[in-house]
Amino acid sequence: MAYLESYLAGKRAAIESALDRIVPRADEPPERLHSAMRHSVFSGGKRLRPILALASYELVGGTGEAIMAPACALELIHTYSLIHDDLPAMDDDDTRRGRPTCHVAFGEALAILAGDALLTLAFEAVAGEAALDPRLRLAVIEEMARANGSRGMAGGQAADIEMEGAPPTLPAITFIHSNKTAAPIVAAVRVGAIAGGAAAAELDALTTYGRRAGLAFQIVDDLLDVTGSAEEMGKAVGKDVARGKMTYPAVVGVEAARQHARGLLGEAVDALAGLGEGARPLIEIAAFIVDRRH
Repeated sequence: MAYLESYLAGKRAAIESALDRIVPRADEPPERLHSAMRHSVFSGGKRLRPILALASYELVGGTGEAIMAPACALELIHTYSLIHDDLPAMDDDDTRRGRPTCHVAFGEALAILAGDALLTLAFEAVAGEAALDPRLRLAVIEEMARANGSRGMAGGQAADIEMEGAPPTLPAITFIHSNKTAAPIVAAVRVGAIAGGAAAAELDALTTYGRRAGLAFQIVDDLLDVTGSAEEMGKAVGKDVARGKMTYPAVVGVEAARQHARGLLGEAVDALAGLGEGARPLIEIAAFIVDRRH
C-alpha cells in the first residue's frame, strides 16, 4: 500500500496543479460562476479517472505532458456529473466529500451553469492541447463524448432515475452501472492508451480492465451506501434503499455483491497479464477500488 499511496500522491499533485491552470480563477468574471466551478473541482476528490489515464499512458510508452489536458478533462467531466447528480431533481444531496454541494453553496441556477461550463471546458482543454497530435486529439474527444452521452454515463443516469422503485433485476442493474459508472472509467484508461499510441492488443486489454474495474467501483459504492457511515463517505448514506434505487446488494445481497466485486477485481488484473511491470499501478488501483472505505 505504501507504493500505491506514494504513486497516487505524486500523480494527484501533478493533476491538481494542471487543474488549477485550466479552471478559470475565481476573480475572473463572472466571478460567482467561476467560484462555483472551483468549489466543486477543488473539493478533495480522489482524482481516480485522471490517474487511470496517466497510468495507462505510461504503460503503453507515452511520455511528456501531452496526456495532462485529457486527464484533467476527464476530471472536469466527472465533476460536472457530480454537480448535476447532487441537484434536487436528481439525488438531492446537501453534502459531497464533507462539503456543501454546489447548489447548496451557490444556488441551483449557478450549479447547473457550473456543470455546463465544466463539461464544455473539458473539450476545450483537449482541443487546445498542441502537444497532442491532432488525430489523437480527435480520437480522445470522441472517446470522452461517447462515454458520457446517452450511450454512456447520461444514459445510465436516466435509466437509474426511471427504474427507481421497480423490482430490482440483475440485467437492469448491470445496464445502469455499466453505463453510469463503468463507461467513464473505461474511457479514462482508453484515453490514456490512445494518447500514448497504444497497440490494438494493449487497448483491448485496458478496455477489459476498465470495464471490470469500473463495474467493481460502483458495486463497492452500493455496498458503502449500505455499510458505510456519513463521516467516512462525506455524504449521506442509506439513500439508495430509501429511494428504491437499483443496487447490487438489493438484487443479490451484501455478501454476494462483495464477492462479485472481488471476482471483477481478479478479471481486471488478469486482463493486464503480459503487459509487464508497468501495469503495477493499474493493478494496485483496482485493488484499492475494491478495498476502499469511502
